[in-house]
Amino acid sequence: MRKEFITWDQYFMGVAKLSALRSKDPSTQVGACIVNSDLRIVGIGYNGMPSGAKDDEFPWGNMGEYLDTKYPYVVHAEANAILNATQSLKGSSIFVTLFPCNECTKLIIQSGIKEIVYESDKYEHTKEHQAAVKMLKAAGVSYRQIKVGELTYVNLH
Repeated sequence: MRKEFITWDQYFMGVAKLSALRSKDPSTQVGACIVNSDLRIVGIGYNGMPSGAKDDEFPWGNMGEYLDTKYPYVVHAEANAILNATQSLKGSSIFVTLFPCNECTKLIIQSGIKEIVYESDKYEHTKEHQAAVKMLKAAGVSYRQIKVGELTYVNLH
């Protein structure tokens, strides 16, 4: 038997990172992977324009007038993963490359997801992050950070 292989956390975060590569956002690529209690992937997503909206007809910048930026148009990775889900998400985990914003946190809680596993938390000092954490604690949704970086192997022997 092979003795070195990646962990489940590494595997599912790897799927989230692979999904992020589909994003056309020049500054922030985010991917998400939802996993049920049987360790089956039930939803994936990345940050991008709504279905049917042509990527080149909308702005991708993050500076300037609000309607001239990506912010009013982009669907976040977590929202896409929830919307793409193939079954109920109650009790599942979401692996996401960036800690969810307060709006995605609402969707995560409402969908029944009980655990968030994330890699980056670059907005941890924002009010949106504080609101997200407050909601997660109130709803009993756990969260933990993992650092996958380059995939490493686990040796069980």
